[in-house]
Amino acid sequence: MLHSRVFEKRIPLRKFAAPLFLVSNSIVWYILTNSVLTDDLDKLSLGQNGFFLVLGMYYAGIALAAILGIILFRRSRVRWLCLWMLLGAAMTALLPVLLHSNVWIDFFVSLAFGFSTGIGLPSCLAYFADTTSVENRGTYGGITWGAIGLSVLVLVLVIRNLAAAQSFEALALWRLSGFILFVPLSGREPNVDSAARAPSYRSILGRRDMMLYLLPWVLFSLVNFIEAPILKNSFGDNAAQLASFVEVAISGVSAVVGGFFADIVGRKRIAIMGFILLGLEYAFLSLFSATQSTWYVYTLFDGIAWGLFAAVFFMTLWGDLAQENQKERYYLLGGLPYLLAGYLSELMTPLAQRPGYIQTSAAFSLASFFLFLAMLPLMYAPETLSERRIREMELKTYLEKAKKIKEKYA
Repeated sequence: MLHSRVFEKRIPLRKFAAPLFLVSNSIVWYILTNSVLTDDLDKLSLGQNGFFLVLGMYYAGIALAAILGIILFRRSRVRWLCLWMLLGAAMTALLPVLLHSNVWIDFFVSLAFGFSTGIGLPSCLAYFADTTSVENRGTYGGITWGAIGLSVLVLVLVIRNLAAAQSFEALALWRLSGFILFVPLSGREPNVDSAARAPSYRSILGRRDMMLYLLPWVLFSLVNFIEAPILKNSFGDNAAQLASFVEVAISGVSAVVGGFFADIVGRKRIAIMGFILLGLEYAFLSLFSATQSTWYVYTLFDGIAWGLFAAVFFMTLWGDLAQENQKERYYLLGGLPYLLAGYLSELMTPLAQRPGYIQTSAAFSLASFFLFLAMLPLMYAPETLSERRIREMELKTYLEKAKKIKEKYA
């Protein structure tokens, strides 16, 4: 059976539990604190320029800390990850007290919180990659993202009716719970070669295979976050929130399925399928944006595509490309486009809200064009799952079908 073959090199449950709790807790914490922080800053008397300045410092703090964290977490990674989780819980709990309607105070608070968020993210994902193997990384990545989707849904229901201060306290408890679960499960470091090479950023970006996957991912991140406020303005706030909620549920299921098949047919095909779905959804929106059924198609396609991308681009691909090298820098370069492009969404919001300033159908048409264009580098990208592995899976599937047919007519 396909299921048994995917798990030929399965990870013991106790060993997989540590990266599962670490990654799911960290990503959920990042997603929800980002949302609550943005909403809270928007309500303070900072003015538009002050809001963008303070929020920009949060994203700058994430980027700078992620680069520094790779150096800091190189040794005793588990110990540093534990400290990172405690720091995140403390900073989240203190945010309601530290934030004021003063641009310069919030400037430094936001920078500090961004620093506490970003410093461990690359090592967190590298820990996951070092625990898995190329043959099963997609499946375990999909399962992890499925847990993330479920956790986001539950926590959104819990905190949506809470005040900002209470939301931060709830998220601090969530972060602390991840630390409590991770510590007894982490044990020793996963099998990491201490002599593993840490290639320079220039050498990584100079690799043809890295760039053929990174360029489409950068283009997707830009299109996705530029279009987000336009979509929200077209949907309306209530409909947009409902669509986002449904998409999270769909993406969780899609990630599990997509990760499973990424270990059978390869990462490249799953990524191309995601871009096709995204291109089609924006094409439908550009042609039929006035019809309600188009929004249902968009929500379905977007949820499926996000799940496929989560399993491949967030969890799997950069660890594959790193091979036997240290993986933190690969996950950093793969993660920064998504993290930093989130700031574009906030910058675009005032423009999207101006009546007649942006032609919706034209914006959706351009998005569809660039997403289909993003597939071109993927066509030339090498598959990171070995061709031998794919052929073995195809041959075993064929033999199983032949065996069943023989038994049926024997």
